[in-house]
Amino acid sequence: MKQKTAILLFAFALVLANFLVFGEIGSFSTVHYDDDTYVFANPHILHGLSIKGVTWAFTTTEAGFWHPLTWLSFLTDYTLYGLNPGGYHGTNLILHILNTLLIFFFFLRYTHEVWPSAVSAFLFALHPLHVEPVAWIAARKDVLSTFFWFSVMLTYGIYAEHPSFKCYVLVLFLYIAGLMAKPMLVSLPLCLLLIDIWPLKRCSLSKEDLRFKWQSLLMEKIPLFLFALMASLLVLYTEGKAEALATFAVYPLATRIGHMLVSYIVYLSKTFFPQGLAIFYPHPGAPPFLLAAASGTALFFLSYFAWKCVRTKPYITVGWFWYLISLFPVSGIIQLGNQAMADRYSYVPLLGIFFSLTWAGFSIFRKRPKETATLALSLIILFGLIAHRQVSYFRDGESLFRHALTVTTGNYLAHNNLGAALARKGNYEEALSHYQEALKIRPSYADALYNMGEAQAALGKPKEAERYYRLALTVKPNFAEAHNNLGILLIRQGKKEEAYNHFLAALKAKPHFLLARRNLELLRKELVISPGP
Repeated sequence: MKQKTAILLFAFALVLANFLVFGEIGSFSTVHYDDDTYVFANPHILHGLSIKGVTWAFTTTEAGFWHPLTWLSFLTDYTLYGLNPGGYHGTNLILHILNTLLIFFFFLRYTHEVWPSAVSAFLFALHPLHVEPVAWIAARKDVLSTFFWFSVMLTYGIYAEHPSFKCYVLVLFLYIAGLMAKPMLVSLPLCLLLIDIWPLKRCSLSKEDLRFKWQSLLMEKIPLFLFALMASLLVLYTEGKAEALATFAVYPLATRIGHMLVSYIVYLSKTFFPQGLAIFYPHPGAPPFLLAAASGTALFFLSYFAWKCVRTKPYITVGWFWYLISLFPVSGIIQLGNQAMADRYSYVPLLGIFFSLTWAGFSIFRKRPKETATLALSLIILFGLIAHRQVSYFRDGESLFRHALTVTTGNYLAHNNLGAALARKGNYEEALSHYQEALKIRPSYADALYNMGEAQAALGKPKEAERYYRLALTVKPNFAEAHNNLGILLIRQGKKEEAYNHFLAALKAKPHFLLARRNLELLRKELVISPGP
């Protein structure tokens, strides 16, 4: 088979495989876990691609990040599809396909090896850990920022071949764009140093190169490092403002380091045995000392082995340290939220594992190409089948969170969100049981307390509803929805002055909360206030 024909066939097969595994997401609904925050309950998205919408995208830190390009992508989707979830899912899939092709053509261009390049791209495309960023609308920032990550790599490779100011400016522009989609790209400058070793082969770790070449390679990346630093500081500010940045009182440094060491090993285990995948993994707290010590020891010896391979098998060195470096920002050292880990965090890091093992395998079994191809194809098909099953759980919120409860323990968020999915279907009794389970695990869980209040109100128990709304506000004083719904209950009791204060508090916490603003205006006019959603 001629090489050009093989390349075209592989590119077509990559697109087809993605559609076979992920194609059904076009018929999926939302899961109401950040999907509402990012699109379906966000009034700003309803402006579409307008001056007002674009201005908001570049000035807001809603959802705890400054990522205007992610917001712009959702504004574009609304302009094209309205509130049809299928369109948003389709955009995620298109971005994932583009990422897959970028990986294929990057390795093909700089290694000139078709089969390993294709296998690496297939593993990236179809691995079950990569289902979440594709099948979950709210994970748009992962597939979008990765598109810029891989675009930077390809452009940087062109710059390495033919250095020019214009090409460097394009690299810098794409990098900044990626940071504006998600700050996960803060580790990219270090990863560019890795690909300088392989596959670009701009330098090695010889004494001569260390003395003469590495200094210039570091110097040319200083602008990238500066933007990475600014993006990191901005994340700390915006996440702190959103109260999503866990303090060291909650997760001490020793806990974070131990958890990070264990997480690196857990991600690896799920790479080779992708079972028990869930949308949310509760943080277990400090891991047992022996487990953390064993994980740290394993990482040390794996790193030592990878380092020793740098002269003979540089793809192993580059792949392993790519994994360590790109996963570090989301490893738990800086704890955002209460999740232990997330499948979407592995989207870029696992590429290092894929290409290092692929090139190692083809190098070892080069004299047995048919057997190697058969083994690679079998692995791809196996991962594709598991991924297709994992995709099916994202059909709706009930399916997704029921699955999470079957594969995790102590998952308070899954209980709460399953209850919310059931409540939206009118099944309040079962919803209450899940809220209660969530509160058994985490008694101070404000969202579950609020949902308990909503369910009690729907069941005609206003006193119980009021009690849970007040408990939710005790835990989270700036809970806008709880203030609004409590205000509605107080109106019905004739307590207009107290209700007025709660509507004001709701608007102070959430200035663009349209329902609270409407209720406040109706109260001012002494009209009957309609219940909240």
